[in-house]
Order: sequence, then structure tokens, then C-alpha cells
Amino acid sequence: MAEIFPFRALRYDPHQVKLGDVVTQPYDKITEAMQARYYELSPHNLVRIILGRRQDTDSSTFNVYTRAAEYLHDWRSGGILKQDAEPSIYLYSQTFNVPGKRELAERHGLIALGRLHEYADHVVYPHERTLLKPREDRLSLLRVAKAHFGQIFMLYSDPRAEIEHLLKKTADEEPEISVLDEYEVLHRVWKISDPRLIAAIQDQFRDKRLLIADGHHRYETALAYRDELRARGAAASSDSTHEFVMMTFVRMEGRGLVILPTHRVVQGLPTYDREKMLDAAKPFFTIDRIDLRSESRSATTLLEEAGEAGTAFVAVTRQGPYLLRAKKRPMHDALSEVPARQRELDVVQLHKVLLERVLGISEEAIRNQEHIVYERDAFEAISRVRQGANVAFLMNPPRIEQVSEIAFAGDVLPQKSTDFYPKLLSGLTIYALE
Repeated sequence: MAEIFPFRALRYDPHQVKLGDVVTQPYDKITEAMQARYYELSPHNLVRIILGRRQDTDSSTFNVYTRAAEYLHDWRSGGILKQDAEPSIYLYSQTFNVPGKRELAERHGLIALGRLHEYADHVVYPHERTLLKPREDRLSLLRVAKAHFGQIFMLYSDPRAEIEHLLKKTADEEPEISVLDEYEVLHRVWKISDPRLIAAIQDQFRDKRLLIADGHHRYETALAYRDELRARGAAASSDSTHEFVMMTFVRMEGRGLVILPTHRVVQGLPTYDREKMLDAAKPFFTIDRIDLRSESRSATTLLEEAGEAGTAFVAVTRQGPYLLRAKKRPMHDALSEVPARQRELDVVQLHKVLLERVLGISEEAIRNQEHIVYERDAFEAISRVRQGANVAFLMNPPRIEQVSEIAFAGDVLPQKSTDFYPKLLSGLTIYALE
């Protein structure tokens, strides 16, 4: 099934740059403010390649993509980026505080090349749909730079942790890379070049299916680029560099695998009325007003506790919060046209019942983010209501068991269903195709 391979990674030379000044969050998580800060940190910060600044004078021959290729060429020529002497795989750990909890966690992964597969091959499975514009952007960069700068975040099942057991001795050694990012996440990397250990790990992966956690657009970009080269008659060998993409493999049963909720804020909806919303929701939910003055627990704590027994939301209105708990039979009937495995998903019940049926926001409008704003932070979602938004729906995150069951069955989740934390840093390792 899954095939993984060592590679000679390009890595920043720590004698020439301070690693914390040159690595970045994934391109799709970089805001304008983050981009500006990355530019200021170092002239060799990876943002110049993965999300460079556009210029008024850009043309078809000089643009953000050609500049990215020039940066890569110059940094390689100048020794800022050096290629490892021998093919290796890389143990990758992330130590972090779980947002919203007083809990320290550690997540282990393995950076290696993975063979590209069509989804129809039933080796790699997506859990969400992609958008055309981001795919086109990443493909334009790949065509010119001919390198992958961030890893696809892949999940695999290994209940007995056999792969992590093989890596235990390595993890006890001193890491080659140790860097603290802007979210106080400690990232550490160990290089593994022992052919026998690599072969043992490869053997463990041969019966695995892979689930994309993050990086759907980049994975499909790599597939598109592979197919372009195949169509042009490029080297047909199964070992050609374009037949692979850089991945980080993480065990889905690991305690360090954290999924954060993504809350929904409804704003600018002209037909919104709180009482009408609550009345229309009553057939599907038990609704209780939360009195924060007499309640010793926060609304998010109450939501988390309610979620242990079933689907629950907190609707934050200007008049106060309400706890909504799904009624199983009415909810089942309302979602009769939805695949059975998705009916118990919080995000499906929220979208199909509360947003579409109760509030009258169409599926297309939700997809186009009309009247909908997504917020990771519950406080920010609540603040938007105080500032004039109609209502905020605080959510519990999906469980990894739900995500994997749906994905391995060939279905996808609604957009913004998952938020895996923390993100994988870009620039720790780079896979150059040439």
C-alpha cells in the first residue's frame, strides 16, 4: 500500500542563518502581518519563496514565482541551503501547550518521501475538498521552483505504535534541529540514515493507508505536476523525482494528535431574529439558557461536557449564551439524505440544520463564506457578537475516529471541519526535484 523513501533533503545551514528566523508556518496560514514579520526577520526567510510579495511591475517573465526560483537558486549556490550527503528520513517531534487547556503534549512524526497516488488507488485518502485558486497558485510555484518546501501532513494507523518503537532510540539522542516557533511550539528533528532502520520502517508502512490531515491543495498540486510531466514524456521511471512528494507521517492513535474546534459566526444576515431562531431550532435541539452569573463553569467547559454524551453547540447571542443538545430521532429524520456515518458529526448538524434549515443560509452561500466567518478562538467568536454579529456557534472538534471513518469510506467532511494543531513548520527540510 503506502511506500515511503529516504531523500537527500535541502536544509538551512545553521552556521549561516538562525533557523528560527527563516522557517515559517504553512503558506496558507500566513497572514499579511505574518508575511511582513517574516520578511523583516531575515533576507533568507522561506516566505520569500512560498508566499512572496507581489509587485506592480510583475509580468509573465518576472513575478512572484520567478523570484522564488531565483531565491532558491541563489541560496543553494551560496550555501545557505545545503543538501544532505546521504538519503535519510527525519524524526520530527513537536512539544506544545494544548490551546485552551493546561496540558503539555508531544506529537511525533516522520519526514520522508511518499509515492503519489490517485485517490482512486485507495492508498491516500482526503477528508476535505479543495479549491481551484490555491491549487493553481501552488502549481505555478512548483513549475518554476521545482521543489517542495512544506510537508504534507499524513496520518496512519498503528495501534501498537510499532513504528514509533523503532524510532525510540533515535529520540533519546540529541536532535540536529531544535527551534521554538511564534506559538511557543518546540520543533525538533533527528536525521536517520541507517539503511537497516529505514528498511524496517518502510516494511511497516507497506500495509498502511494514509489520510491527509493538512496539505490537500499541495498534494493535488503534486499529482497535477506529475501528470504534466508524464504527458510531456518526462522520465517514465517509477523512481523519477516527480513521482513523490515530501510528507510527515503521524500516528493517528498518538496522544499528541490534537484537533481544535473551528467556531462559526453568522453576521450581516438580514432575516436574523433570535427568538425565531430558537423557536425553529426547538424541534431538533433541547435548548437551555446558560446563566454565567450563577454557573461556575465557562460556556466552553459546559459545551465540552455536553459533547461527551452527544452533539452539542453553544449559541452565543447578544442576550446571552444557550446550550443546544441534539434530539436524536428528529435529527436523524432531518438528516435522512445525509450518509449515515456523517449524521452524528457536529459540523454536519450545524450546517444542515442550524445554518441551512433554521437560519436559511444556503449551502452555496456557506461554501462562499457569505454571512459566515470562521474563528478558532472562542473568545474572538464571542467578541464578534458583542461587536454586532448576529450569532456565534461554539463547537466541539470532531474525533479522529469520526474523521478517519468518513475519509476511509470515500466521503469528505464539510469545509473547515478540522483544525489539526500545531502545524508543521515549512523549511525544516526541502525536497528539490532537480
